[in-house]
Amino acid sequence: KRGGECLRVVVNEDRISELHEALLVDIISSLPTKTVVATSVLSKRWRHVWKTVQTLKFDSNFQLETRDRYDASDLGILVGIAFARHVRNLVLVHDYDDESYLVRFPSVLCIDDNITLETLKLENSILLDFPYQVCLKSLRKLHLSYVRFRNEESVCNLLRGCPSLEDLVVDRVVEMTFIIAVPSLQRLTIEDYNQQGGEGNGGYVINAPSLKYLNIKGLNTFELCLIEKAPELEEAKVSDVFDINNENILESLTSAKRLSLHFSPFEIKYPSGIIFHQLVYLELDTDKCKWWNLLSLMLEASPKLKILKLIDVHMSSDKGNRIGQKWSQPKRVPECLLFHLETFVWTGYEWPLRDEKEVATYILRNTRRLKKATFSTKPIEPVKLKELEERREMLNELASVGRASNSCHFVFESM
Repeated sequence: KRGGECLRVVVNEDRISELHEALLVDIISSLPTKTVVATSVLSKRWRHVWKTVQTLKFDSNFQLETRDRYDASDLGILVGIAFARHVRNLVLVHDYDDESYLVRFPSVLCIDDNITLETLKLENSILLDFPYQVCLKSLRKLHLSYVRFRNEESVCNLLRGCPSLEDLVVDRVVEMTFIIAVPSLQRLTIEDYNQQGGEGNGGYVINAPSLKYLNIKGLNTFELCLIEKAPELEEAKVSDVFDINNENILESLTSAKRLSLHFSPFEIKYPSGIIFHQLVYLELDTDKCKWWNLLSLMLEASPKLKILKLIDVHMSSDKGNRIGQKWSQPKRVPECLLFHLETFVWTGYEWPLRDEKEVATYILRNTRRLKKATFSTKPIEPVKLKELEERREMLNELASVGRASNSCHFVFESM
């Protein structure tokens, strides 16, 4: 202390550089590759740290004025260096999603038997042309987001060369049949939003005997989605599918324990006689036309169902068109309601609609082992006294419904 003033001593201490090299590598692995390489000039301690990073992220920025000036030859050089350094995780993001500026992935580098790549993520207008089978023996995760394949043979040559592949994500707009025949595959996600319309746009053929998780979303203009083999499937999500030959989709999911289905009965074919023997969790969307018909079918076909969730998070505005429509309840009470269903959740419950009121009442009156029923509705402003009163009456009415289970706990909440 000097003259009544406090002196502050500032010590410039580099604590990061004192960390163990493995920890330093883990920290900088989350940075863009350009930044990672730049750390080599910080000090002698950092000179060679970047060389041991096993996760590289290349973000292209070509700043093109004309197509003639386009030159992505250095992509092959960068990928070649990465492979030579035994890279394990590689992410390539093309700035341009315009097909006019396709950049070719260096497929010739993928035939080396010594490649250590475990994760590969490719995004936007990257051309994949594989005239021969690749050799990616260590690859476990493959994410393809709106890339372009030269032909169907390129798809097969890529997937056949990945004997350890476990996780595949495909986001695409491609007019060809995408054949996924991978014995080791455990997780598959397909998101497809082709808005071009028309017919003859190919589709998917899936043969994955080890598949445990499947997420299919947005198959809206393709001819087929054929799931040939998935006996180990445990969880599946299917939404926004229509106008395709999807007769076997539900039939292929009969081994699943958890299902989330978001489509109306008019958007998918329901083969008669199928039974979901293992299904214990079911989630259905209530904003589709006559969704309750699909509910009836699924209740009758799921004898061991324990958890039922009906959901409409977005509170669809066209629900008002359903006023006056009548739900045809099952001819006999489904086995799951009599012996197994324990949890019933309805998110986005529209209490003024007759069909939703009838469904809720039916389930409460016929589920003998129900332990908890949760209903959530859209928020109502305090000034709207009439709507608040109507909702209060609805809640009292539901609570007073003659329930098959005396131990059921009711929960009412706003979304």
